[in-house]
Amino acid sequence: MSFCNTLKPDRTPGPITGNPLHNLCERACIQVKKVFDACINQTSLENYPITVTNPTPANFTTPLTYVSAASTTTRGTITNLIVTPLSSENPHNSRVQATITIPIEVIYVDANNVEGKGTAEIQVNEDVVMCFPDNSVIPVEIAATVNAVSPEGVWTEGLNFSITSCVTVVLKAEAEVELLVPSYGYCYIPPCQAYTQEVCTGVFDLPLFPTNFTTR
Repeated sequence: MSFCNTLKPDRTPGPITGNPLHNLCERACIQVKKVFDACINQTSLENYPITVTNPTPANFTTPLTYVSAASTTTRGTITNLIVTPLSSENPHNSRVQATITIPIEVIYVDANNVEGKGTAEIQVNEDVVMCFPDNSVIPVEIAATVNAVSPEGVWTEGLNFSITSCVTVVLKAEAEVELLVPSYGYCYIPPCQAYTQEVCTGVFDLPLFPTNFTTR
């Protein structure tokens, strides 16, 4: 069993049917990351140079053939962050400048047709305008959700490659808050249903004796 096939749909997440106030039982205080503003930037990097580190296996024979590369996490590392308020007339808007570092895993094949892999980094610079709430004791932080896919690339020398990468960066202004929300109480967690592949299921479902039929 799981949320998708439980027999208690009123105690599990999902779409609301009927009166949404039915079974509403409390105002719950939850601790969450509240996103005050967010924006997405998608960039295609052409001929972007990378250097592979921590190669596996450690020994390889050049020349290398590039296979692919992709990000290894959805959380980007933010450095060189500068937040500058734009004007006193609109104090909520600020210029956000930052360098976003995205770790990637690179896969290649050496001259002996042995597959290898290693790590590298992609860096992109962001310069955007974002909206911030008023100052408070709990600070608003900038976070980056990232994705990078590099379907094409060429080997240059050593462990160096030149790649084409499709990069997505979602910048968010967020803070950890205690939020008061309407609640239907705790979820009902159904027992897990073990997966089994029964070869005889179709056979055992057949009737034991032939069914009656009408002749003309």
